[in-house]
Amino acid sequence: MAAGQVPAARRALAVLRLLASSARPLAASAIARELALPRSSTYHLLTAMAEDGFVTYLPEDRLWGLGVTAFEIGSAYLRQGPLERLARPLLVRLVDRLGEIGQLGVLHGAETLYLLKEQPRHHATLVTDVGVRLPAHLTASGRSMLAHLPAAQVRALFPGEFVNRTGAGPRSLRELRRTLAEDARRGWAVEDGHVTEGFASIAACSFDHVGRPAAALAVTFRRESRDEAEWPDLAARVREAAADLTRRLGGHAPG
Repeated sequence: MAAGQVPAARRALAVLRLLASSARPLAASAIARELALPRSSTYHLLTAMAEDGFVTYLPEDRLWGLGVTAFEIGSAYLRQGPLERLARPLLVRLVDRLGEIGQLGVLHGAETLYLLKEQPRHHATLVTDVGVRLPAHLTASGRSMLAHLPAAQVRALFPGEFVNRTGAGPRSLRELRRTLAEDARRGWAVEDGHVTEGFASIAACSFDHVGRPAAALAVTFRRESRDEAEWPDLAARVREAAADLTRRLGGHAPG
């Protein structure tokens, strides 16, 4: 890299760090002010970064947020870093306690990417295997993480039509927002037949050092085997494991 390109690379990294540490998207003027950059240079830099997906522009709000490429890089770090090693003992313990399938997932753009799966013996196999990606709005893991993203960022991740697998699940951004608000209020997310008919999942979010969603722990079970009255007790166990993972990551819940 030429010497003249180094300052530009450092400015781009500074923008990414600033947006990653912010609880919400920022205006270009705020980015310029926080980083002591000329306003014109900031607009040029943001435009170039947007072309490669590192940032995204939210025209209705005139704000800038992290783009899908930044999410992909973050997910890649989590896959290559200590996340799986830190989460596996917690997942094994959760499966032993509940006798249900346990999974670890991360957000990969608008999808849930599954990194770990622990399964009791003689339990039915699911489509949510390691390495599988599913629409985040249909999975309990995905929604538990989306519930803690800024509304503008959720809108940027879901700009078009909503896919479904079984005919169940949110069909519009308005429905998704309503569901996410309930998930955030309750502290856990549930999907009932949205991915695989006859199965339900309960998930809770773990957070990184700036209070942003880092991963989700989930349990999946046959719908007929668990009365809905049991779900809050299952959720309490999942939330406990997710909180343990947050502590292991050196993170904290937002707020």
